[in-house]
Amino acid sequence: MADFKHSQTRIAVAGAGYIGLAHMGVAQRSATCTLSAIVDPAPAAEAVARQAGVPLYKSLDELFEKDRPDGVVLATPNQLHVEHAMRCVAAEMPTLLEKPIAPTVEEAEALVRAVDETRAKVLIGHHRAHSPLMARARQVIDEGRLGALVAVMGSAVFFKPDHYFADAPWRREVGGGPILLNMIHEVHNLRMLCGDIVAVQAFSSNATRGFPVEDTVAINLRFASGALGTFMLSDTAASARSWEQTSQENKAYPSYPDEDCYVIAGTFGSLSIPTMRLKTYREAGERSWWKPFDVSVVELTRDDPLALQMEHFGQVIRGEAAPIVSARDGLQNLRVTEAIVQAARSGSIVEIENS
Repeated sequence: MADFKHSQTRIAVAGAGYIGLAHMGVAQRSATCTLSAIVDPAPAAEAVARQAGVPLYKSLDELFEKDRPDGVVLATPNQLHVEHAMRCVAAEMPTLLEKPIAPTVEEAEALVRAVDETRAKVLIGHHRAHSPLMARARQVIDEGRLGALVAVMGSAVFFKPDHYFADAPWRREVGGGPILLNMIHEVHNLRMLCGDIVAVQAFSSNATRGFPVEDTVAINLRFASGALGTFMLSDTAASARSWEQTSQENKAYPSYPDEDCYVIAGTFGSLSIPTMRLKTYREAGERSWWKPFDVSVVELTRDDPLALQMEHFGQVIRGEAAPIVSARDGLQNLRVTEAIVQAARSGSIVEIENS
């Protein structure tokens, strides 16, 4: 058992790609964690390890044998998520597993069973769950300031440039579109704010790019509470109504502070996110579209959710907190995402198992 009282929590990162590099950076800047090693068999990882000043290992087995850390971040390709996570579970190694939890629901269910049986410490990397914006919005909803939730209107509409598809041609094919690549983020956000999603409908189109995969999707959602939602998703729409372009959390994207990507409406008021514009009725007895709202902006602080996720992972490793996003959460997000794919393909309502 590691002694965490007088030392930083040692984190190894498996996968030296784009998101792996981001995890390495926050671990290096952390006050409570430190980057201890990199795991990646690719030759390019050697330069990454040299620059970071940490050892490089070719496999998780080699890492566990030679330099066992306190926890591992799995930022490896999606198709390796379950294999690598199972190896960490078997080694009793606390794990931050990047989303999606698995390529398929069936594989995710097998991993969740293993996590439940062993009580493994597994945090799924839906980093927006650590956003102060999301926490503040959820607080407003939980306080009942909107009343009973009625309607949810969401969007993730943005424009991916041509080189995005030229650099990785698999993104033009089925499985590479915005449902599986982008919508899973939105699903977790919506579940955090509004509760479980129990059924979906969807229309999809590839009319703009003509690729085999969709570029635009219109989605209807039914929540367990009875609230209904609509969501517009497109990676070929020249719009700023996406989390990246409104939240101001990822500095790689230009930001537009006048835009929102979610509006949550209840029986007493509505909250626009992330501008946090709040409109509520003064008195329950005076609710009417002819009556004015009290209009305000909810105060909040902003911080990097990826850095906050690393701090939380350290707490999970040290036994100070349970994972905010559990393996079961990751499974449910994938179930909803796959249901949207199925609904778009079949044109029918798809009911979603919740467990």
